[in-house]
Amino acid sequence: MNKPTKAIPKFANEAQERAYWESHDSTDHLDWSKAKKATLPNLKPTTKTISLRLPQHLLDSLKVAANARDVPYQSLIKVWLQEKLHSQ
Repeated sequence: MNKPTKAIPKFANEAQERAYWESHDSTDHLDWSKAKKATLPNLKPTTKTISLRLPQHLLDSLKVAANARDVPYQSLIKVWLQEKLHSQ
């Protein structure tokens, strides 16, 4: 790419910066061909505790399925929910 890049302007607040980037292309200011992949080893997804009422027979079946896979049943529920969401 190697084209000269423009300086990034100074912004008084986040709203001005947001408005600027909504109407300008970052490639005018950055050479993305020199970008390097960032690794964030300590980053953990935010979780939220919920209460979910299930019939006892369904919970028992989930626990049996999780035990057969040697994983906690709550982890298995999360995996299955994620798979179902991505399949749609």
